[in-house]
Amino acid sequence: MAKKQGSDPPARRVRYSVATSLDGYIAGPNGESDWIVMDPDIDFGELFAQFDAFLMGRKTYEAMAGMSAGGKKGARTLVFSRTLRQEEHPKVTIVSDDAAGAIAALRAEPGKDIWLFGGGSLFASLLDAGLVDTVEVAIVPVLLGGGLPLLAPPASRAGLRLTEHRVLPSSGIVQLAYAVT
Repeated sequence: MAKKQGSDPPARRVRYSVATSLDGYIAGPNGESDWIVMDPDIDFGELFAQFDAFLMGRKTYEAMAGMSAGGKKGARTLVFSRTLRQEEHPKVTIVSDDAAGAIAALRAEPGKDIWLFGGGSLFASLLDAGLVDTVEVAIVPVLLGGGLPLLAPPASRAGLRLTEHRVLPSSGIVQLAYAVT
């Protein structure tokens, strides 16, 4: 289900919101995220209030074991995995095939925006399929020198249009939001 040029965006947008290092990594060489600064100017309550559904890959879901999936009580979480079994994870919806169909069905339901949360592999596959509406990056002022890149090769080119930007002086974080064109 590729996004048609010139068509209206869906009422429920799929938004990839992620922190990245200045050199473009979303996790360190060992998957660590201890470099991500919690800036007091970021209102996480307001951020989470914009979403009522979360999309994540298996690795992100497993890394969040013990935390509430997606971080918001009552939110719907879809985990994309060919190895996890639904009966072993009753609090989330496991999607093992037809990601486009699952996302189309979710978008057709009334609700808030959908947060594409975590991992780069799922982001790359959904971006390639035309299923990502916005890319929202918080650039943390740190150089990791390696790790999991924001978009790993091979990946398709995607045009972006800047829609918002904000600098957080206390931490040096730069927040950028782009519409996928």
